[in-house]
Amino acid sequence: MSEHQFDKMLNVRTTGDQRGFLRSVHYHRYEPTPYAALETFFKEYKLEAYDTVIDFGCGKGRLNFYLNHLFNANVVGIEMNESFYYEAAENRNSYLRNYKNRGEKIKFFCCLAEEYKINPSENRFYFFNPFSVQIFMNVIKNIMLSVEESFREVEVILYYPSNDYIFYLETQTPFQLVKEIDLPDHNPNERFLVYRQSY
Repeated sequence: MSEHQFDKMLNVRTTGDQRGFLRSVHYHRYEPTPYAALETFFKEYKLEAYDTVIDFGCGKGRLNFYLNHLFNANVVGIEMNESFYYEAAENRNSYLRNYKNRGEKIKFFCCLAEEYKINPSENRFYFFNPFSVQIFMNVIKNIMLSVEESFREVEVILYYPSNDYIFYLETQTPFQLVKEIDLPDHNPNERFLVYRQSY
């Protein structure tokens, strides 16, 4: 299916990239993860009923609706851009016309990623290079503090991972690489990495 066909099936509008300039060098332009990449990854990576996925820099909510549709998963989107946040909220209303009983499983918050309070039920964290490594480090520290307060296994999922993210996770945190999925695009950077916090 094409991007537009996927959106139509989910009754949402998530295509298109961000236009204009960003106010901060620490936050990157919005670009949704391609549906084809999501299909490839989630054929091998499964979610359980108790999992809650946080998408940092969720934009218009594509990952959230895709995962809720595929796994009936609990999903939370964190977006600092008010325009995208409102588009995600509108998409939620459209999506719920077809999936009426799933409203409590899909949430969006308009805030900075590093200011989001990690909930003890949240255990899967998704990043498609939404911000600089400095912000990433703060978010990962918040995740680790949450685990100290409420022990659980957590995983960080990186799509198109930056070397800075990888270096930080592998040298400064207890996270270890547990899964790598390359995509058939012959671009070595287009891959998914899954890191799990180990003790």
